[in-house]
Amino acid sequence: MKLAVLDFETYYDKDYSLSKMTTEAYIRDPRFQIIGVGVKLEDAPARWYSFATHAEYAKFLAPLKDMAVCCHHTMFDASILSWVLGIRPKLLLDTLSMARPLHGKTMRLGLEHLAIYYGLGEKGTEVKDAMGKRREHFTETELAEYGAYCRNDVELTHKLLMKLKKGFPGSELRIIDMLLRMYTEPVLELDTTMLAGHIIDVRRNKAASLMKAGVDKETLMSNQKFADALQALGVDPPTKISARTGKEAWAFSKADLAFKALAEHPNPDVQTLVAARLGNKSTLEESRTEEFIAIGGRGTLPVPLGYYNAHTGRAQAAAGQKINLQNLPRGGKLRESIIAPKGHVIVACDSSQIEARVLAWLAGQSDLVKQFADGEDVYSKFASLVFGREINKKEHPQERFVGKTSILGLGYSTGAVKLQQTLKLGGVEMADSSCRQIVDTYRNAYNKIPLLWREADKGIKAMLEGKFYEVGQNGLLKFQDNKVFLPNGMFIEYPMLDYDTELEEYYYVNEPRKYIAAVAARMTDGGKVAHKDHTRLYGAKVIENAVQALARIIVFDQMLAINKRYKVVLTVHDEICIVVPEAEAKEAQAFMEKEMSIAPAWAAGAPIACESGVGRSYGDAK
Repeated sequence: MKLAVLDFETYYDKDYSLSKMTTEAYIRDPRFQIIGVGVKLEDAPARWYSFATHAEYAKFLAPLKDMAVCCHHTMFDASILSWVLGIRPKLLLDTLSMARPLHGKTMRLGLEHLAIYYGLGEKGTEVKDAMGKRREHFTETELAEYGAYCRNDVELTHKLLMKLKKGFPGSELRIIDMLLRMYTEPVLELDTTMLAGHIIDVRRNKAASLMKAGVDKETLMSNQKFADALQALGVDPPTKISARTGKEAWAFSKADLAFKALAEHPNPDVQTLVAARLGNKSTLEESRTEEFIAIGGRGTLPVPLGYYNAHTGRAQAAAGQKINLQNLPRGGKLRESIIAPKGHVIVACDSSQIEARVLAWLAGQSDLVKQFADGEDVYSKFASLVFGREINKKEHPQERFVGKTSILGLGYSTGAVKLQQTLKLGGVEMADSSCRQIVDTYRNAYNKIPLLWREADKGIKAMLEGKFYEVGQNGLLKFQDNKVFLPNGMFIEYPMLDYDTELEEYYYVNEPRKYIAAVAARMTDGGKVAHKDHTRLYGAKVIENAVQALARIIVFDQMLAINKRYKVVLTVHDEICIVVPEAEAKEAQAFMEKEMSIAPAWAAGAPIACESGVGRSYGDAK
């Protein structure tokens, strides 16, 4: 397959640009215009082409449909190819995505920064001179200068691809392609009629919530009264140590992450309060609905996922795209508004308890593995141990919830306090002593899991000493060079790993680039590096990261297998969605269930299972 590296240059101005708009809104806007495109075929020099109409670009670039196309930030360029020019290449490659797992923790990923890091050359700045100029406003000389800038970008991208592809797993390249196509070749539609009714309800409910809570300006401005209002809704207000007084204070500012996180609280009344305090005009549900309505008015729903956006390799919402399909409330109107095209249905298949299953297998906890494999109700089984009597799902929902919370949460060294808080969020109040007993029961019943944590502790120590160490079934996890290597050739990185002798614990720096800059600034001012810049690392935390990464590999490999037969249109955590004709729904559902029940060769014996649903909307398919 021939390789083409390309880069589009497009019109933008101070109000109409990617810095102020999502990629989808920018490209689908009537103001959109291609000024030119740089193209490099195989090893031939990059060339610049500029045409008067989009139709001319479509005709000229048509051969790309049989090629592999690579860009730096392919989500943008491939969307132009697909939405504007009707061209869908055989394979989509992206140097930005490829750089993320390799350098995302340590440096900025712009083409200019990566080019300097690899010694490839320097990126020009001519694009800044193009602001506000449509193609017809360029002189021949200006267009030629812009073309030289674009050709240089293309050459840099090609050189970068040659560097990044060495040792990069082929399966991961196919995953990048698949995730990109969820955005650039969207299939799902939005029910704008439903959304129009929903936005009215949301705004009405928001006003009613504020009135019901008796919230006025004085309450919003008073820390104590606002804290009381949150507590009345069952929320423990977040606190912090005041930099001015050194005492505990309410954490209610825009810079307090714990407070901002309440903007996504499951209770819409909490969302409303937080939005009002922060000065936002809309709640999360309201702003999402507005964005859905806008997208639906322009076309189908692109799914914006960033490859390797999470530390463990999971795909997360792409930056700057406004919508996050990874955390839509279950049973909500937004899920219901996502629909299949006419005559089609959505088939959704979700891995069952995959992290708990992988953890049990990785630790060699054979009794728990067998329970999962035999289809037993593991949550009720553990709850029976806790309460000393037979628990079942139908008759003892509260006790089973305790069992479920324990199985899903205690595998990573969660203590009694955190368990108690988690249970409380689910409506279950338990005493401190009872929670400590549950933790002890879990660790005694599944004793190989704590042993796995301790092995990972040894792995951390080995990494710091420059040694090699293997952990888990068949030595699956390889600890070396501040990295935990995974069976697919990728790794989890812990940059600047070190040991704090005062606190007697290991730590790493999550964002070294920002950390180093912050340290330099503080040292210039004679300050001291704050420990908050460090992230504590311990065996159970590494195992949590590793299990999440292994679960991701399993699900994404299953996704690749499914994608060979049915185009995957959406993935949410451990769930895979396809769209098929109504008449093919049962066959497709059976195929997905079969593929998502297969463990990979490196995890032979892992009790992988799934559950599925079919519906006209995404909400119905859950």
